[in-house]
Amino acid sequence: MIRNAPLLAPALLTALLATLWGAPAAQAAKTDRTQPFVIQSDNGGEGNKISQRTRLTGNVVISQGTLQLRAESVDLRITADGFHQALASGTTGKPVSFSQGRDVPGESVQGQADQVEFDTKSDTVRFIGNAVVKVLRGTAVAEEVSGAVVLYDNRNEVFRFEGGHASPNPAGRTRLVIMPRASAAEAAASAAPLPLQPSTTLTPPAKTAP
Repeated sequence: MIRNAPLLAPALLTALLATLWGAPAAQAAKTDRTQPFVIQSDNGGEGNKISQRTRLTGNVVISQGTLQLRAESVDLRITADGFHQALASGTTGKPVSFSQGRDVPGESVQGQADQVEFDTKSDTVRFIGNAVVKVLRGTAVAEEVSGAVVLYDNRNEVFRFEGGHASPNPAGRTRLVIMPRASAAEAAASAAPLPLQPSTTLTPPAKTAP
């Protein structure tokens, strides 16, 4: 990766998260890998063919299928075997945002942080500084984790996280919220519009003679 931030989550906690977040297992949309990798920005950037690095600034948007990343600046590198590694940075009051659909219909991962690293080869996304990551079922939040650093390992369906002064929580603590599966489903259902039902009380107007 372009930047290496250590992860301190204990092995037991990692195993627990793999069970909670990955049951049932549901990776990011597999079709994303076959879609074009599109980069847009307001200010353009500079590319170096020798190092295979590109720097872009100004409302940068990266998309690939359901994956979408928004940041103020992005340092992008293409590896020798054709994969993408990127470090995206936000600004004060405007963090980097990331979202991607999952193979389970209606589910997605959404997160934000001061910086976001992603690597298409290892299939990981690392949220650095004031990190908040959510799993959504429809519009309902099913799980949420926050801390100084959150790593989403899509390939192995594992979240790892650590606390510290850059955590959005009091005293630099980490926070994990897991909603009951039924509650998340009910919340998503309640947000959907109610289907029209035939009236059982109104009667059609009487026909008049011509």
